[in-house]
Amino acid sequence: MTSDIFGPLRQCSLEINEAIKSHRGRGYSGLRETQYHLDVAADEVAVRVLTGAGYRVVSEESGVTGSGELTVVVDPIDGSTNCDRGVPFFATSLAVLRGNELVAGLVMNQATGTFFEAEKGSGAFRDGAPIHPSGQIVMSESIAAFSGFPTKNLGWWQHRALGAAALEICLIADGSLDIFGVAGNSGLNPWDYLAGLLIAREAGAVEADYHNEELVISEMAVRHPIFCATPELLAIMTGAGII
Repeated sequence: MTSDIFGPLRQCSLEINEAIKSHRGRGYSGLRETQYHLDVAADEVAVRVLTGAGYRVVSEESGVTGSGELTVVVDPIDGSTNCDRGVPFFATSLAVLRGNELVAGLVMNQATGTFFEAEKGSGAFRDGAPIHPSGQIVMSESIAAFSGFPTKNLGWWQHRALGAAALEICLIADGSLDIFGVAGNSGLNPWDYLAGLLIAREAGAVEADYHNEELVISEMAVRHPIFCATPELLAIMTGAGII
């Protein structure tokens, strides 16, 4: 990845990694329901670094800050409970929009240091190497992951609930998973999925919203996305409705 757009995004992610080290295991902040101390620390870094680079920031933790031609939709720590409890699957998710156009996405696995990145029209990468989905078309051979609890099984081989949507979408992009989406009464906000959405698209995966709503948004609004390695799997999943 050579675009200058990723410099501040990488810096933000790396500084968050340092900032949260002393806050893990401290539990809720008491400032907002289900907000951890580490969320507050990570958000302070994100707002400082990104507004300092000239971006307008829309953060899960602090709302809208700053102004600029480009907006970064931020989940400072996606998978906060995993992070606080020591489960090594949590990330920083950064999606860049120019107006209503999704132009870049970065997801850093904060537990491993792995970067997933994509710029519109330029492919998707994991630590600089191109990635692609699995190509799986057979449901009975698929591994599915969900946000929420499925009410029925459509015949997939195995399923997971890993607790960090941004990373799970990236695992669709790199072929580790075949299906990821919401289930039951679950939904996702744009900071949960936007960066992963572009990474998955650029890798060659496909997505939809169960209610046919627009997924590329920057405001706080719940959506119901499903991501699949192939159109064949997506057709099966969307045909069944939210499971």
